Amino acid sequence: MLGDVLGLTKSQSLAYRDLVASPSLDAAELGRRLDCDPGDALDVLRALESHGLATRQSADDSRFQAAPPEIALGALLARRKDEIRAAQVELIELEEEFRRSSALRPATDVVDVVRGADAVKHRIIQLQLGARETVESFTKPPVFVMPADENTAEDQAVARGVRYRVVVDRVFLDTGVLRVDDIAEAIENGEDVRFSERVPIKLFIIDRRLAFVPIQTVVEAGTEGSDLAPDLVGALIIHPSGLLDALIALFESVWRDATPFAPPGERAETSELDEEDSRILALMLAGLTDQSVANQLGLSLRTVQRRVKVLMGVAGVSTRIQLGWHAARKGWI
Repeated sequence: MLGDVLGLTKSQSLAYRDLVASPSLDAAELGRRLDCDPGDALDVLRALESHGLATRQSADDSRFQAAPPEIALGALLARRKDEIRAAQVELIELEEEFRRSSALRPATDVVDVVRGADAVKHRIIQLQLGARETVESFTKPPVFVMPADENTAEDQAVARGVRYRVVVDRVFLDTGVLRVDDIAEAIENGEDVRFSERVPIKLFIIDRRLAFVPIQTVVEAGTEGSDLAPDLVGALIIHPSGLLDALIALFESVWRDATPFAPPGERAETSELDEEDSRILALMLAGLTDQSVANQLGLSLRTVQRRVKVLMGVAGVSTRIQLGWHAARKGWI
């Protein structure tokens, strides 16, 4: 981790730690510790020397010893802070220049096009890493760029305080593409997640200043060039405009009508239900079919239907709508 911050390679970071823990090391000794050739180890030691993290012994210049961490690393950190401050100043200047040039764009020039799956994936990651306050998104099938478990930029953004509001198409739960435990973990980490019967488009809105709309155009068989590109992956970047305002309004409308996700097993201390019944009830009230509930919890369809019937008997109701009302009134979930 420290090596990443200071711009050191993994080998250099490990070598410096070994030097700190040893009176001195030569290339052969370090090579054995790093499981590499002495020549490669010597290159690492020389790199540490150039960074001011290692010095040679006066009595034997083939042996290296660590420079004091507080002094050596303190200097590197100070240099990196200066670089970050300079980058921030340049960022502000570039942002102001971009705003001035954007103001001169024609009214119709508010959409940029990104072409290719790799470029789309890169921009999704880039936009999330650059988000300052909010990311609002629609998630719907098909997955044609990046599965949810590969979106590490989302975890990084949430960890630094970016608020996520996500509306997920319920088909992801029905088909098992998303697991309820993964969604519960995302909520526990600070994301707001809701489900909708129909999510209209794929969408990311970054800080309400930019929208990103991934698109996939399927080329029909026999179309010229279709043997080279069976489907075309791209995205639209929407800059501040009436169109961006409309996408923000669309998100708010769908978000308002979507179903909040109650993590299965979350229940009041006074609940009469055991944990598994609470999980079944929570998923049922989220709108999942009995088969989807069974798939998510690793139960048989007959088991889910039987336990729902028992719950209805305990509640003294004859419909599932009444069961939901009773569950809310009694604090079962």
